[in-house]
Amino acid sequence: MTHETFRDTVFILKDEMFRFAKRFVMSSDEAEDVVQDLMMKFWQTREKLSEYGNLKSFAMKCVKNECLNRLKHEDVKLGFANIQLHQSELYKPDINNLKDEIIKYISELPEKQKTVIHLKDVEEYDVNEIADMLEMEENAVRVNLMRARQKIKERITQLMSYEQRQITG
Repeated sequence: MTHETFRDTVFILKDEMFRFAKRFVMSSDEAEDVVQDLMMKFWQTREKLSEYGNLKSFAMKCVKNECLNRLKHEDVKLGFANIQLHQSELYKPDINNLKDEIIKYISELPEKQKTVIHLKDVEEYDVNEIADMLEMEENAVRVNLMRARQKIKERITQLMSYEQRQITG
C-alpha cells in the first residue's frame, strides 16, 4: 500500500475514530493518543489491511478495543473518575441550551446505548455496520438504539414540561 493509498483509505478515518474514542475515554488528549497509536499500527501493517472487507468497520472495532484496554489501567480509571467529579461540580445547567442538555443525557446512558446512539445518530453508520463493529446481533443494536432514544425523549419531555410550568406564588 502506497503512502497516497493509505492516506486516502485509512487516514481519512481519523476524525471519526477520534470522536468514537472520545466517547469511551472522555478526554480529548487520550482520544488523540488512541487514534495516533492506531494509525501507527495501521501503517506498520498496511499490507495486511486489504484483508479486511470493511476497513471503516475494522478501524472502529480497533478503536473500541484500544479504548477498553486503556480503561482497564487503574491510572486512567482514576483520572476518569476525577474528571467526572470535577465536571459535575462545575456543571451549571443552562436550560436554554437544549443541545448541551441532550449531550448530557446521552453521556448518562448505559455504555452500550451510548455507543450505539453515537455510531447511528452521530457517525451515521448502518445497523449492520454497528453490529459488526460492536460484535453484537443486529436486533441487539436496534433494541439498544430504541431504548437510548426513548430515554433521551423522556428526559427532553421532562425538561420541556418543566420549562412550561408556571411559577405560582
